[in-house]
Amino acid sequence: MTSPSSSRRRQRSTRITVAAALVVVGAAVVLAASLAGSPAFVLLSAVTAAVLGAAATKIMHSELLASRREAARDRAQQAQEYRAEAEARSEEHLAYVAEQRGQLARRAATIRRLEGRLTETARDLATARRDLEEARTLAAEAEAESGRLAGRLEEAEERSSEAILRVAELEQELDLLHAEWRASSARAV
Repeated sequence: MTSPSSSRRRQRSTRITVAAALVVVGAAVVLAASLAGSPAFVLLSAVTAAVLGAAATKIMHSELLASRREAARDRAQQAQEYRAEAEARSEEHLAYVAEQRGQLARRAATIRRLEGRLTETARDLATARRDLEEARTLAAEAEAESGRLAGRLEEAEERSSEAILRVAELEQELDLLHAEWRASSARAV
């Protein structure tokens, strides 16, 4: 990349060269008149040098104004380019801000949705824990009841066995009593 001073350097104008030549010519005329020593020639050379100096000044002034106008035009064009560039940057920035806001909104919505799911899951977990505790309690009660019922069943089976034995004994006694009664009835008849 070229440096700013070399890229902004301008070629010397022909008008500036002419003005410099006029000043040199005026100086040469005055020098020649001085060497000639004629007062009329010195006066004429002084007037000529003054006129040439004024012309050179006018040329330089017009060149200065032209260069200032051109510089102002360059600055105006540069300002337009900077303005267009700033507008483009501003539009890019607005698009970036809109995109970031959209991302933030999507993330916030995702967070809200996940928080809702988390709350729902926490409620489900609490319900499941209560249900599990109730099931454990019911299982413990059922196990205790089962133990009691098993004990009662054992007692009932024992009583049933005893009752069966007692019935068998009573049937034997009854058969024995029937046999004795028949024997006594047969003796009595």
